[in-house]
Amino acid sequence: MSVQYLSTRGQAPTLDFEGVLLAGLARDGGLYLPEALPTFSAAELQAMRGMSYPDLATTVIAPFVEGSIDRETLADLVEASYRDFRHQAVAPLVQLDQDQWLLELFHGPTLAFKDFALQLLGRLLDHVLTRRGEKVVIMGATSGDTGSAAIEGCRHCEHVDIFILYPDGRVSDVQRRQMTTVWGDNVHNIAIRGNFDDCQALVKSSFVADAFLPDGRSLVAVNSINWARIMAQIVYYFYAAFALGGPDKPVNFSVPTGNFGDIYAGYLAHRMGLPVNNLVIATNRNDVLHRMLTTGTYVRQPIEASLSPSMDISISSNFERLLFDLYDGDAAQIAQLMADFSGGEINLADTALARAQQLFTSARVSDEETCEEMRAAWLKTGQLLDPHTAIGTRAARLCSRKGEGPMVTLSTAHPAKFPAAVARAETGQVPQLPGHLADLFERKERFDTLDNDIAAVHAFMAAQCRT
Repeated sequence: MSVQYLSTRGQAPTLDFEGVLLAGLARDGGLYLPEALPTFSAAELQAMRGMSYPDLATTVIAPFVEGSIDRETLADLVEASYRDFRHQAVAPLVQLDQDQWLLELFHGPTLAFKDFALQLLGRLLDHVLTRRGEKVVIMGATSGDTGSAAIEGCRHCEHVDIFILYPDGRVSDVQRRQMTTVWGDNVHNIAIRGNFDDCQALVKSSFVADAFLPDGRSLVAVNSINWARIMAQIVYYFYAAFALGGPDKPVNFSVPTGNFGDIYAGYLAHRMGLPVNNLVIATNRNDVLHRMLTTGTYVRQPIEASLSPSMDISISSNFERLLFDLYDGDAAQIAQLMADFSGGEINLADTALARAQQLFTSARVSDEETCEEMRAAWLKTGQLLDPHTAIGTRAARLCSRKGEGPMVTLSTAHPAKFPAAVARAETGQVPQLPGHLADLFERKERFDTLDNDIAAVHAFMAAQCRT
């Protein structure tokens, strides 16, 4: 029997996993969720302890793809996805202090946590499209890491043209070059004169009106609005918890947060049976989620550039998925809330806010505090942190509660992706790119710069799609 997926706004057709993979955003503007979230019993959780990362990933993901991809095929795709990660453990844990840990998620090809989902997403797409004999167009927005991970995961896909939009001048040089130095007939990078929210809005609008595409093509999302992204990220929460004594004792997580996809995966792990007491929303100066959790008001604000550019976001798309649960799956209510939010702000019902506060805590970390954290981590532990991870470790200490058990901060990117931030932190260190990227600054770039104009973007994409 196929698992079925529904839209958070209730006005789009129900789809199986394959349909959701190829759809990304629902036609009503909502985000897809499984009708029933799979859960694991205590005995099933115990049986997962000691599994390798690929075996655990296959076990956790299998219920989400039931009826679309058989378990043997899934296992092969998963194994291939993590084969070339630079650490044997795939997602190793490093101890910082008593009950304080780092989960290193930067050992994939593009040095960021996005590799965990996008290496698998590319292979899932290739498998499904080859079988169906179809071609698609991938369109994604990135604040830094998603773009390079998506390109790396999909550049060899025969049936895919990929277009990545990023805010011009608002990603690090390493992040930009990881995208723009990949040459291929199917790879297109577009620098948008605007911020990340502008890029994300262009992508979302395109999914509602995709008539600009060549006949027979459809749009596929690689942002975390695509359920496959979220599904793959659930796995490393289980992996970390089992390494620290789970499921016999609870584990807590601090997550550098922008678009709410990564921490939402942790929330799902909790709902699937993993004992988690505290999920820390760690934000920079663009603190829309911190303010939401502390005041109950979810309101847009102008984006300010920071040392942690991947978190410079004011519209956290995946928060809609959490809202769906906080409002007991009332799709009509969610549709109204998101309509209200398009006008500027919404105020959460007291019951919804109280529910969120039962599991989530939050902290806002300034650029100055980020630098202090990076410098202190190096001096006290010998760990060189990227600025996003530093926000996570600072928030972890601020939000840790005595007796709750170990706190794991998700280390989301390699420090070499942000050398300017490392220099500003005065660590005295110059982080080096791994060998496979050592010549990154010698590679020739290719990209196009466009205004924040949907007609111009669509015209460019239509002209570049391969026949």
